[in-house]
Amino acid sequence: MNRETIQLPLGWRWAKLGEVIVDSQPGFACGERDPQGIVQLRMNNVDTRGNLVWDDFIRVPSGVNTLSKYQLIAGDVIFNNTNSTKLVGKSAMFTGYSEPVVYSNHFTRLRVVSDKLTPSYLALWLILQGTLHVFENLCNRWIGQSAVKNDKLLALEIPLPPLPEQRRIAAILNEQMAAVERARKAAEEQLEAAKALIAAYLRELFESEQAKLWPKYPLRTMSEIGSGITLGRRFDNIQTRSVPYLRVANVKDGFLDLKDVYIIQVPESDIQKCKLQFGDILLTEGGDPDKLGRGTYWQDQIAECIHQNHIYRVRFDLNRFDPRFIAAQIGSPYGKAYFLTHAKQTTGIATINQKVLGNFPLMCPSIEEQSMIAAFLKEKQEATTNLVSTIEELLKKTTQLPQALLKQAFSGEI
Repeated sequence: MNRETIQLPLGWRWAKLGEVIVDSQPGFACGERDPQGIVQLRMNNVDTRGNLVWDDFIRVPSGVNTLSKYQLIAGDVIFNNTNSTKLVGKSAMFTGYSEPVVYSNHFTRLRVVSDKLTPSYLALWLILQGTLHVFENLCNRWIGQSAVKNDKLLALEIPLPPLPEQRRIAAILNEQMAAVERARKAAEEQLEAAKALIAAYLRELFESEQAKLWPKYPLRTMSEIGSGITLGRRFDNIQTRSVPYLRVANVKDGFLDLKDVYIIQVPESDIQKCKLQFGDILLTEGGDPDKLGRGTYWQDQIAECIHQNHIYRVRFDLNRFDPRFIAAQIGSPYGKAYFLTHAKQTTGIATINQKVLGNFPLMCPSIEEQSMIAAFLKEKQEATTNLVSTIEELLKKTTQLPQALLKQAFSGEI
């Protein structure tokens, strides 16, 4: 928002922030922690919607000088002047807390002590500038961080109505923004519940009384388990040709991401050995514990595609097994629990070897029952996908609403 794009209502004027902010004070860095110390706000304690987040603050040693210089008082506006480029400029108004609060050097405190500007009006205007990417364009950048210098911030021009109008606008906006925030949280909760539906269907199915009656066999006795090719091998004096190469990054939990598939040179013998066939189950051997054994089945999306050595390929007789049913079983809470229990775990990483995979207790109902269950799950998956898309669209619109409300308000249209 600037002079060129906004026609201010009668009685409004433009003013530089430096003219109406009496005190702009950078915060302080502190590497020490003190469980009995003073609360210090950091970058993660302010979100992009102007909310203060109180569930993850730190405490630092307190002192008379620190308190006298950096303690926040109700009405202070904190501006996150140093952060990643897309997050720099997060702002919020401090309304008080049950104990003293100071702030880190990633913030500048803006204190209004004048008859020209209302703090809540200032905070809301700064939030709007963030949504309009104003601060991104003001940043000085270096590796991993960006910063808005104080002189650039205070040189920005804010549209100023008379104080009573500022208070009226801020009151309406705060009420509207609170309603939007409630709607956003409700939509997020609905989205999480919708995304959890498929896992709930799978748990109910594979932990049912019916499932307990299905015969179980070690996976290795019902299938052929194979590994793939290591990237970077040398093939001196051996003729090779180019083929698509599926990596761990392409194999997600329940689907394949094929936007970025490598093309590599390998001998014909490796192509024939590792070429994927329709119905092959693809499983990763390791990663984050919650993604252990993630995978899906191959549907011939790419001709002559081979796979990485960190991806297991499990091939079944398709006359006896429906790959949709097998993929659902392995990806269900039943399957995930098995892999997590038997995985080798190091710091943050869990892996399964071929022996563990081969011993997976595979439920083996008849092919007719497998196909019937797969059709049921497909129907539920499609319904869930449509529900998730609907909620995501609602959440997108809800997320965009604050900018529209703020634009309207600071153009004098409320």
